[in-house]
Amino acid sequence: MADGVRASDAERNLTVERLDRAMEHGRLTVAEYDERVAAAYAATTRGELTELTRDLPGHLW
Repeated sequence: MADGVRASDAERNLTVERLDRAMEHGRLTVAEYDERVAAAYAATTRGELTELTRDLPGHLW
C-alpha cells in the first residue's frame, strides 16, 4: 500500500472493521477504539490508515 496515496471510503471502512475486531478481542479500550475510528474516517491517505492498525496483530484480519 503506497502511504501517500489518497484513501478511499472502502479502505476507511476496512480499517474500521479491523478496529472492530481488535476491540472485540480486547486489544483496544473503548477510548482507544473511539479515537482510532474517528481518525480513520478523517484520514486522507493510506499511510494514515496504516498507522491506526500498525500495533495490532495481523491475524485479526
